Amino acid sequence: MSGHDHQSRIGELLGRMTVEEKLGQLQQLAWAWDTGPGGGDTAAAEAAARKGLLGSVLNVVGAGASNALQRIAVEESRLGIPLVFGLDVIHGYHTTFPIPLAQAAAFDPAVTETDAEVSAREARSNGIHWTFSPMMDVTREPRWGRIAESTGEDPYLTTAYAVAKVRGYQGDDLTAPDRIAACAKHFVAYGGAEGGRDYNSVDVSEQRLRNLYLPPFRAAVDAGAATVMAAFNTISGVPAHANPHTLTGILKEAWGFDGVVVSDWTGVLELIAHGGASDEAEAARRSLTAGVDMEMVSTTFVDHGRDLLASGALDPERLDDAVARVLRLKLRLGLFERPYVTETAALTAPSAESRAAAREVAGRCLVLLKNDDDVLPLAGPAPRALAVVGPFADSGDLLGTWTLPGAPEAVPVLAGLRAALPDTEIRHAAGVSPQGLDTAGIAEAVAVAEAADAVVLVVGEPPAISGEAAVRSELGLPGAQEELIAAVAGTGKPCVVVLVGGRPLTIGGWADQVAAIVMAWHPGIEAGSAVADVLTGAVVPGGKLPVTFPRAVGQVPLYYNHERTGRPYDPAAPEVKYVSKYLDIADGPEFAFGHGLSYTTFSLGEPQLSRERITVAELLEDVTVEVTVPVRNTGAREGEEVVQLYVQDPAATLTQPVRRLCGFRRVRLAAGEERQVRFTVGADDFGYWSNDPAGVFIVEPGEIHIHTGGSSRTQARRTLLIT
Repeated sequence: MSGHDHQSRIGELLGRMTVEEKLGQLQQLAWAWDTGPGGGDTAAAEAAARKGLLGSVLNVVGAGASNALQRIAVEESRLGIPLVFGLDVIHGYHTTFPIPLAQAAAFDPAVTETDAEVSAREARSNGIHWTFSPMMDVTREPRWGRIAESTGEDPYLTTAYAVAKVRGYQGDDLTAPDRIAACAKHFVAYGGAEGGRDYNSVDVSEQRLRNLYLPPFRAAVDAGAATVMAAFNTISGVPAHANPHTLTGILKEAWGFDGVVVSDWTGVLELIAHGGASDEAEAARRSLTAGVDMEMVSTTFVDHGRDLLASGALDPERLDDAVARVLRLKLRLGLFERPYVTETAALTAPSAESRAAAREVAGRCLVLLKNDDDVLPLAGPAPRALAVVGPFADSGDLLGTWTLPGAPEAVPVLAGLRAALPDTEIRHAAGVSPQGLDTAGIAEAVAVAEAADAVVLVVGEPPAISGEAAVRSELGLPGAQEELIAAVAGTGKPCVVVLVGGRPLTIGGWADQVAAIVMAWHPGIEAGSAVADVLTGAVVPGGKLPVTFPRAVGQVPLYYNHERTGRPYDPAAPEVKYVSKYLDIADGPEFAFGHGLSYTTFSLGEPQLSRERITVAELLEDVTVEVTVPVRNTGAREGEEVVQLYVQDPAATLTQPVRRLCGFRRVRLAAGEERQVRFTVGADDFGYWSNDPAGVFIVEPGEIHIHTGGSSRTQARRTLLIT
């Protein structure tokens, strides 16, 4: 059905709907997970669907349950308008992929597109039409648990992943039986929560809003994202659920977004707690007027909409616009033609193919942080006896935050290593629990280590303390895990730490005690197999950090693309006092954004520019500059390097970051192979948004430094002159 046909159908339906039915289309209610119709927890949703007073339901799981509820709406309501079913499919439905932050570490958006394609196929077969993903909140706050659900601290990297995931979920045809509608969330600046405390305030300038937080959303909208979710936070004092500047002025008017803006869970009602509304009616008025189209879980729209219309507090055209957006989503999904799914075709478990995809993706996400004396890979030659210890060594709790009920556990690292090293004697001891303080088991772990040729220590944070509402004031290993590391490392045996978790952790206290560190994140269903692939060298690590690892929590926020200061710290003059530094800790991070090692080595040459001068007028006419970087594998085995390009504007009207990522390529090279990697940069990379609330993008004359290399610390550069 064409867009014109959609508009005609929407107009016809609007003409037949009562005010109550219109308000009902704006209502989304929660289901009780895997229960079918007829349960006490689902009566309200069933009754509303039967009366045609419900637009959407979230958390319906299973083809049978979704079909049963859909039949009530389609076959028993007056107008037969189908429901749209939503679910938090974040990094997998049955097949759990690595958490989004881990996927960002691959510096390869194809991995997140794979996740989205598999997730969409599994979810749609079970009656799910809409996922509340991807989350594209740029964040510099590792204490914030939802950093696990993000793609880190950089807007360029986040933008690339946001576009890829939208494309993976939606494809070219939302009516297809293996595609679902994406939701760009949370709009906007949610990742800037003060102190990392979830749902907290964000006081943000217009230029930071536009330069840091908005770019991934703009790209997602341009890529066709069907829906957008409002954020829980305030934006410079205005709750995001009642912010006409962002929801209407920027999103709907400037960007031309014609999809659905959905509230977050009870986000409209929470305007009262925010101090942005005196009662439910005021909350409904402010939110609807600002641009929210559908209310999740709370019911202020349906409870107070008629009175708001009658009093003139709500514009009837705004109501019709919101309803039209909901109907348009259902038409784009093809729900009027095919409201049901074929229950016998529902996918009920991961397939061999989806597991293989999850394993490959996880292997690409692991980051080798340290590898002294080339202790890794283990299979060169494999140790005769290996100790695998730690609270997560034999754990299946490696799926990460936001996994669905009934999702299969992860393959443990112990099982993965036993499968990969069948001729190695492998012994195991947990040593300590993930968060407990009991150290009685450390002696057994030490004994196991002493009897081995090498030790793999699997430590980190459990998924339960990562994700939404999982804010930490400290970033070290929980419980007695650091004591376990010290005791095992004290045996003198080569010690490899596999670090699992959903955020950057402070590891300065024990990093020097071990030979190698692999950041595995929460790797998903094939965790143990993927970790074993990397530890044994079957897969050569090539991931890079998408977020800065601080030395101590007191440095937070610490991020690579910080603005310049008038008194910068100079490592060559550490004795100078009156500069921007701490007195009691070394300057800079433990591991920088973009850092990651390999089992081979790479040499990157100086960047070359296709031209060294360009005018502002040329840039504004979309003339670009090509940057070429030679990269060579100087080691003895094949591997992958992520070539990164950063831009620095040393003198601008608004102070610019010391550098910002504007390009990356992950390239595979055989031993001795050299390749020219090319980037194209232009106005979007050299300019910036001003503080004008109307949205003014500026490209100024002056020098631009273009840096290329293997991490954000690279010094190789060329200068482009803009005239």
